[in-house]
Amino acid sequence: MKKVLVADDDAHIRALLRTVLTQEGYRVIEARDGDEAARKLQESPVDLAVLDVMMPGKDGLELCELIRVRYDIPVILLTAREQLTDKEAGYDSGTDDYMTKPFEPKELLFRMNALFRRYSLASSEKIRLNRLTVDRKNHEVTDGDMTLLLPLKEFELLAQLAQYPGRLFERGELIRLVWGADYEGDERTVDVHIKRLRQRFADYGDDFAIRTVRGIGYKLEAGRP
Repeated sequence: MKKVLVADDDAHIRALLRTVLTQEGYRVIEARDGDEAARKLQESPVDLAVLDVMMPGKDGLELCELIRVRYDIPVILLTAREQLTDKEAGYDSGTDDYMTKPFEPKELLFRMNALFRRYSLASSEKIRLNRLTVDRKNHEVTDGDMTLLLPLKEFELLAQLAQYPGRLFERGELIRLVWGADYEGDERTVDVHIKRLRQRFADYGDDFAIRTVRGIGYKLEAGRP
């Protein structure tokens, strides 16, 4: 179930979007202002954010800029302002789309679906592990705006496990997938690299864990958001 953050100081707008989005199968996370929205983003990853521009605390533009730095999710700004300069400010802050109030809920759903299609193509090489993103294309792991650099084989092993959370991989299978069928080393190489990954990500136990299945191999289990 995809999660959508709705941040708006208007309780009626939040109630409307809660009803419409819930009926479409989304889980809605609500915030009354930009500061509360920023806290909820830290507490639980979401798949898309719908933000009112004029909010107490951080306004929608500031929150959008924050999201662009720390998260890789689509953003839709809602505002009563229709001036071209206001729309320009919205897009300059990094929003993906912009809707003026009053709006048709169905149109919002159309735009959300279009953004999800666009982002699914762009993020096909990215694996989310709660706070962490494993970027297979760029061979890097990120936590918000912080990049965690890994040796190549450690990264490839992590990416292989993370791509199929909950699936058990035998050691020999991991050797073939990560090191190649012509690798002549010992299967204990996998154990050494798993140990290094566990040490490296010791502070991310709430985000994922690599479990040992004795005598067989390993599987990655993602933590609950």
